[in-house]
Amino acid sequence: MTRGTGSTHTTAGVPRQTRSRGTGSKGHEPSMDDTTDFDSALRGLIAPAPTFVTDDEGRLVWDLRRFDFLQGKTAPETVHPHLWRQGRLTVLSGLFEVTEGVYQVRGMDLSNMTLIEGDEGVVVVDPLVSEEVAAEALRLYREYRSDRPVTAVVYTHPHLDHFGGVRGVVDEDDVVSGRVPIVAPEHFMEHAASENVYAGTAMIRRGMYFAAFDLDPGPEGRVGMGLGIGTSNGSVGLIPPTLEITHTGQEEVLDGVRFVFQMTPGTEAPAEMNFHLPERRALCTAENACHTLHNLLTLRGAQVRDARMWSRYLNETIRLFADDSDVVFASHHWPTWGTDALRDLLAEQRDIYAYLHDQTLRLMNKGFTGIEIAEELTLPPALERAWSSRGYYGSVSHNVKAIYQRYMGWFDGNPAHLWQHPPKAQAERYARAMGGVDGLLAQARVFADEGDLRFAAELGSHAVFAAPDRSDAREFLAHVLTRLGHGSECATWRNFFLVGASELTSEVPPTALPLADSLLSALNVTQILDSLAIRVDGPRAWREELSLELRVTDVGERHRALLSNGVLVHYPDPEEDEGSGLTLTLTKERLLRVTAGAEPEGSEYEGDLGVLRRLMALLDAPRPDFPIVTP
Repeated sequence: MTRGTGSTHTTAGVPRQTRSRGTGSKGHEPSMDDTTDFDSALRGLIAPAPTFVTDDEGRLVWDLRRFDFLQGKTAPETVHPHLWRQGRLTVLSGLFEVTEGVYQVRGMDLSNMTLIEGDEGVVVVDPLVSEEVAAEALRLYREYRSDRPVTAVVYTHPHLDHFGGVRGVVDEDDVVSGRVPIVAPEHFMEHAASENVYAGTAMIRRGMYFAAFDLDPGPEGRVGMGLGIGTSNGSVGLIPPTLEITHTGQEEVLDGVRFVFQMTPGTEAPAEMNFHLPERRALCTAENACHTLHNLLTLRGAQVRDARMWSRYLNETIRLFADDSDVVFASHHWPTWGTDALRDLLAEQRDIYAYLHDQTLRLMNKGFTGIEIAEELTLPPALERAWSSRGYYGSVSHNVKAIYQRYMGWFDGNPAHLWQHPPKAQAERYARAMGGVDGLLAQARVFADEGDLRFAAELGSHAVFAAPDRSDAREFLAHVLTRLGHGSECATWRNFFLVGASELTSEVPPTALPLADSLLSALNVTQILDSLAIRVDGPRAWREELSLELRVTDVGERHRALLSNGVLVHYPDPEEDEGSGLTLTLTKERLLRVTAGAEPEGSEYEGDLGVLRRLMALLDAPRPDFPIVTP
């Protein structure tokens, strides 16, 4: 098994470890001579996509030109050959025909935008990340097909790259009036809002590593994300759905096109759905079956996904739709044509999630921990040889640990691991045990020279945390992380390693908080109060007591909030005689402004406005640029 511990050698002046996929491979490699995926990724090309998109102010929000270096067939020594191959596939862009009446714009964002022609117009599925690229994708379709109006929008699941560009393809007035329905799975709004709020700052900060936003593309830098070549950075919006899909088998006719939906909650997203177009013999698997092993726990942070149910839903997909389909397409990557071929793809994806789940549980019940299982578990040879199950985005290693976490939590049962020191204190003790930071670094260099870059990185990190001002410690760790990144098959592993290396030797770039007003306005009152509660500085609020009532006029709701023992408790529909120190009567829009720090001017109130000011003074501001590779 090669996992970053192989021999060190130097090629083209770049020392690196034996290439590792980070997935426990034992050498059952797919054939690099197989061109099937390239043939499929180019099939049906109607027109190339624009190589860049700007916003109204001329700012670049999408620039595919930065990835021109991927034209070469042979991977440089600084990129894993499989990841190079995946980069060359995901950079292919344009308007493509999937089957008669079904089109995709690919390579203009992390995700695909699908366009399904109806009687009067076109149904847009998953309108990309930002409105500028979504509008340009729609313009591309109209230029080469017809100037059809958008007659419906479908969100397959509540991740930003599947709804953020909606305002680029439809006007909200048309949605509110009922002229254009927006279709989404049940609980879509709940999850679309909560993921971007409760842990939003931490996820976005880690997302800077995950997607390597500030890392220059190139053979020594960013080569994509495995799931797509990258993410646009334009204007993000959200228009709430008007039609919910609640059960498998639900049929809806959108602009004359019959859709048959399959609910798949708890798979790639908490609310997700596939759909079938019977008359087109076309199947959409959303993000449940792509040309990569996906994440069961994304490295940017999320709730652990259910590998067992993911596999079972894919088996249901096969049983429900495979025999009646000639093509399967998804919200990422390229389609697969032919009933037998699409059945094989779905079966491979089904089997890999089930295998990871079942074997992790088998070994867990024999006493192995998540880290130990991740080190030893390998896939069956047939899955190792399948390009679609390779770990460009997820990996066997971190997916196994996610399954263990889902069932057993963070603790591995070893009492020595029950109460460990935090990183800085632990690092200081490692340095002391090895005769100081110099001794620690000396040992780290020995392991690096032997090719054990994993342990060299661990010791190097201890050196940085023990002496964060030591430039030699930072430079050593950056060097080791760079070598690990250059050997990674998984794009997100590569991005984490390389961004960590960059932040060790330069300043941490500012981390934007892309919560557009349209996303914030989608929060309900309970979620707004939740977002306040998680910002209360508990120790400062221990001895504070206050209460307030909110009467939110435009949604017709009443809520009571009270501060007790450092906790902001809140609930709807309080009794009339409960009383409060302050009663605010206002709209939800005004409430959002007040919680952002604005004075409640223009709102009615009874009682003491000082209650609100005391509460706001106890809120802690999140830190979007917190350190990760340093203390």
